[in-house]
Amino acid sequence: MTTLCLRLLWLLPLACCVPSPSRPPSRLCRRCCDHQDPPANPAQYQMPEVRTVINMTILQGDKGDRGDTGTPGKSGLEGPSGHRGLVGPKGTKGQAGAPGDACKTASSFFSVGRRKALHSVDYYQALVFDTVFVNPHEHFNMFKGKFYCSVPGVYFFNVNIHTWNFKETYLHLMHNAKEQVILYAQPSERSIMQSQSVMMDLAPDDEVWVRLYKRERENAVYSDDVDVYITFNGYLVAPSLQ
Repeated sequence: MTTLCLRLLWLLPLACCVPSPSRPPSRLCRRCCDHQDPPANPAQYQMPEVRTVINMTILQGDKGDRGDTGTPGKSGLEGPSGHRGLVGPKGTKGQAGAPGDACKTASSFFSVGRRKALHSVDYYQALVFDTVFVNPHEHFNMFKGKFYCSVPGVYFFNVNIHTWNFKETYLHLMHNAKEQVILYAQPSERSIMQSQSVMMDLAPDDEVWVRLYKRERENAVYSDDVDVYITFNGYLVAPSLQ
């Protein structure tokens, strides 16, 4: 009997540790000496959320000094032309400018006459003139009876003569040494006025003159000391563009 009682006392502490079937067993194992505080909720021990907050007033601080102007960048591509704008209002009239230089226009001209008759000889003769109507630039040489071109361009020339009774009249208007046009009249019992005109393109130092044919064709031009029957005229029509 004594032995049975000792065994029961030894099993008693074990019986106290067996959980009651009427309630669920505790999840946490505690010792008898642990405090009886209820277990803490595991959610209370989650890691706190950390949020970064920037204080903009600290970053802004005081406004600094203006920096130096940077190097200009490369020019961009030219854009398309815009539409034509509306016509603006008419402005006020400005002040008159200073007078300009006088227009300088190239000119060259002459008009001469002869008061003496001329008969043909054994050689060609240049008509020499003794009367000047106009020759301001002296481009016509009175001693040689020739016009010398100083202003290149197109010129107009005209020669007028009076024929001699019963004699032939035969002259050429010459450009340098080449005949350009002829002035001709057959022998007649009545003398008449004859005229010839031509335009020439002249270069500097070109010569223009009137030539009387030589004696193999006896010819003459008439004039006297009272009236002028023979005239030779020329003037620049248009200067050369070169």
